[in-house]
Amino acid sequence: MTYKEARDFIDDTSKYGYILGLDTVTELLDRLGNPQDDLRFVHIAGTNGKGSILAYVSTILKEAGYRVGRYISPTIFEYRERIQVNEEYISEEAVARLAQRIYEKGQEMLSEGLAHPTAFEVETALAFLYFQEMDCDLVVLETGMGGLTDATNVVKTTLVSAFASISMDHMGFLGDTLEDIAKIKAGIIKPNTAVVSSSQRPEVRKVLREVCRQQKASYYEIREEEITDRQASIEGQSFTYGGYKKLCPGILGSCQLENAATAVEVIHALGDLGYPVSEEVIRKGLKETRWIGRFTVVDEDPLFIVDGAHNRDAADRLLETLNQYVPHKRKIFIIGVLADKEYDYIMSRLAPMAEQIVTVMTPNNPRALPAEKLAETVKKYNSSVEAAGSIPEAVKKARSYVGEDGMVLAFGSLSYLGALIRAVGKDTE
Repeated sequence: MTYKEARDFIDDTSKYGYILGLDTVTELLDRLGNPQDDLRFVHIAGTNGKGSILAYVSTILKEAGYRVGRYISPTIFEYRERIQVNEEYISEEAVARLAQRIYEKGQEMLSEGLAHPTAFEVETALAFLYFQEMDCDLVVLETGMGGLTDATNVVKTTLVSAFASISMDHMGFLGDTLEDIAKIKAGIIKPNTAVVSSSQRPEVRKVLREVCRQQKASYYEIREEEITDRQASIEGQSFTYGGYKKLCPGILGSCQLENAATAVEVIHALGDLGYPVSEEVIRKGLKETRWIGRFTVVDEDPLFIVDGAHNRDAADRLLETLNQYVPHKRKIFIIGVLADKEYDYIMSRLAPMAEQIVTVMTPNNPRALPAEKLAETVKKYNSSVEAAGSIPEAVKKARSYVGEDGMVLAFGSLSYLGALIRAVGKDTE
């Protein structure tokens, strides 16, 4: 199997949909020898911020000398980005070779009348095989959706479960209340493990504490008042937390201080379990962390920022960040979202801030909302809007409006930001 054939195989499995449940992935991994049982995990769930926490934790551990696997979705630039060891993408050769093994097992399952693994289940199994092959000391694992019935929750050797902020998203799959969503996400908590959480709403905190009690797991939650001496600008930010003065996270955004503090507590919990990390390394790891698509500056003349805000909580945080970092800049927005998101709420919060808005349709995504339909929603909150026929066209239009004292912000679905960043680069050549 070549790399292209492997990608075609994985893409073809998308016809099996996204099925919540562990029966099929458990069967697949059992036939592959259960590679996940040879690994040790930091498992991260949440609505917004889990990718950032993953980035901080894995970068700190890498700087400490550990061999660290990271498994993420969605990706920004290319497919292989989702499976990395010490921040190096899996090779095309490894994808092809391991996909061949999974393909054979999938055909066996079909021939026996069993369900074929979905694309996410195939990718999860591929990641576990690769991390086992690379002899990773630790794997930092991000749930795809939810927790309890997410394919990643097949793991049994979790050391630390971490929770980013939990809010409303994927309601059709996870439930219609915060309590219901929190119960599903809390399903990653394993018996007698350490649990670290970002600051949560009371109803979420109650669920997490109760599941920890049932599982005899320890629970520590970050409190916002413990994060002091906050300094933030478009050039960088710093904060004091847990006895560490002037920590400087490498990702911008008002939510990043809390994400970084959560990562520090995850590192402390790992230290108690035999994976020590010095203060010097914690500082360096936080500063060196990069996570494209989270209030990321991709050009400075004019200022051009991208952000993956695509749900209620992320929209509120982005509004807070804009008011904190660039309160006086004229704002030109590029927006592309998926049709199953609460885009009306997102537009109600953010559209009034912009002087001009350009909408775009996320390419190559069956869930994408047409640019014209999004523009109609935007008009309810800001009449200065037009739809672009492509991402490069959207970039050109936005830049034509920006002027000397303005900035461009592209936000919405993470799935179109890679193409947009490339378009920004080509536009500046």
